[in-house]
Amino acid sequence: MDWERVRELALGMPGATEHVSRGAAHWRVGGRGFVWERPLRRTDLAHLGLAEQEGPVLGARVEDEAVKFALVEQDPSVFFTTPHFDGFPAVLVRLDRIPERRLAELVQEAWIAVAPPKLADAWLTEHPD
Repeated sequence: MDWERVRELALGMPGATEHVSRGAAHWRVGGRGFVWERPLRRTDLAHLGLAEQEGPVLGARVEDEAVKFALVEQDPSVFFTTPHFDGFPAVLVRLDRIPERRLAELVQEAWIAVAPPKLADAWLTEHPD
């Protein structure tokens, strides 16, 4: 997957907007970020035991930390976290390793996690699956 596909999926959600912060793309709904480009920082790389970032990394909001930890446990080759995100409901994703269908689900779930309730409820009613 690539950033163009993330952009298409994110902007396909109602009320979604795109912003650039510190040179990285962020997608928001109702003023709240749901997915974003997340370059790894030196402390992230040190925690992961890496000399440099190995590919594009997407940050995605999740419902709660239990969901984050379940994703990391389910597929650590795709999902991971760093101490920077301790106590925060977001997961990091190796964008070049996630299947397209799972990326689409993740973007939708991230949007639902932060969208205004009326907007999310209306979307869920229209998309019951």
